[in-house]
Amino acid sequence: MIGLLRSEWTKLSSLRSTPGTVVLALALAIGLGMLVANRFGARHVEAPAGEFDPVFTSLFGLFSLAPLAIGALGVLTVTSEYASGMIRTTLCAVPWRGRLLAAKATVAGGFALLVGLVMAIGTFAASQPQLTIVGAPRAEFGDPGVFRAVIGAGLWLAGVALLGVALGLLLRATAGAFAVLVAVLLVAPLLADALPPWFGKWWPTIAGQQIVSTVPQPDTLGPWAGLALMYATIAALLALSYAVFRRRDA
Repeated sequence: MIGLLRSEWTKLSSLRSTPGTVVLALALAIGLGMLVANRFGARHVEAPAGEFDPVFTSLFGLFSLAPLAIGALGVLTVTSEYASGMIRTTLCAVPWRGRLLAAKATVAGGFALLVGLVMAIGTFAASQPQLTIVGAPRAEFGDPGVFRAVIGAGLWLAGVALLGVALGLLLRATAGAFAVLVAVLLVAPLLADALPPWFGKWWPTIAGQQIVSTVPQPDTLGPWAGLALMYATIAALLALSYAVFRRRDA
């Protein structure tokens, strides 16, 4: 398994798109995080007393476009081999498909967790001064809930990468898997305000975002419950992708 993990890391790190995707994700997370913090921080006076959440506000920009880049890395972990035909060589060398999927998921998820933590720390640090500029309350790294929010943001992004792995294995095409990823991460949340309240509460990726909230919100799951729902859904998709992977030819 150690050799298999090393092999999967070599594949991911040697993709020409990997460095550019990471840089793009960091730029989107920090840049949009600052803009969102400035915009919503300026409206803090409209929030009822005690309901403005400087932690959630500073990290909310992390959930906009940057996750698409992280999810794309997960997708490419699988689909790049199907596109090049290397998946046949891989399966000849590693006929145990369960181990292969586990290695791909471990490498993609672990790498996304590391990148996600850097993104979360950078976004939080860059966004807090924006709250000060507009006169909104701000938070510090040592404040209650901040450490959990930063770690949770990294775990959320790691989950997005695992979602990309599952979709890539199910669809075996980069364009198709990325289109579904856009629908799950971007389109569904945009429609949430026009749908019944239960949709936003139970949609896995929206529920998982509560992990960065430090002020309780009505009609939402708790921070860890929301993240658990997201990971349970991703685990189910990975199990489904494994079942499909076992039964069909490369």
